[in-house]
Amino acid sequence: MAGHTENSITIDAPLDLVWEMTNDLENWPRLFSEYASVEILSREGATTTFRLTMHPDENGKVWSWVSERTPDRENLTVRARRVETGPFAHMDILWEYAELPGGVQMRWTQDFAMKPDAPVDDAWMTDNINRNSRVQLALIRDRIEQAARDSESASVASSR
Repeated sequence: MAGHTENSITIDAPLDLVWEMTNDLENWPRLFSEYASVEILSREGATTTFRLTMHPDENGKVWSWVSERTPDRENLTVRARRVETGPFAHMDILWEYAELPGGVQMRWTQDFAMKPDAPVDDAWMTDNINRNSRVQLALIRDRIEQAARDSESASVASSR
């Protein structure tokens, strides 16, 4: 068995702002609540290899791994995968962006499988990713919408 999740949210902000903020890896610790740090390891063409480190979990364990991420602005997609897979046999993530009347829909599709000796199985991780994705997507939406409002307020103030 393998795990598969799809989660999405609509963000009431311009596409350029949504794209810029969600693809600014160095600022992910300010966009996501779960990441303590991002370390850029290399950039080759459009692909960035980076280390993500999470805040300690409820048991004090700090999780960290290396991923690579390749944005495709023209097609409004980002493909990512874990290079250091940890308990995963594989983890592939597709980010898709679509302009809608109410804003920008951002969708995360994650395909993965847990290693046989992992402490949890595919079903447990599927539930965990779905639960956490909803929290993180809502937080990202709120932070981007606030940035859009701040930008709009600054534009209005400077035009007076």
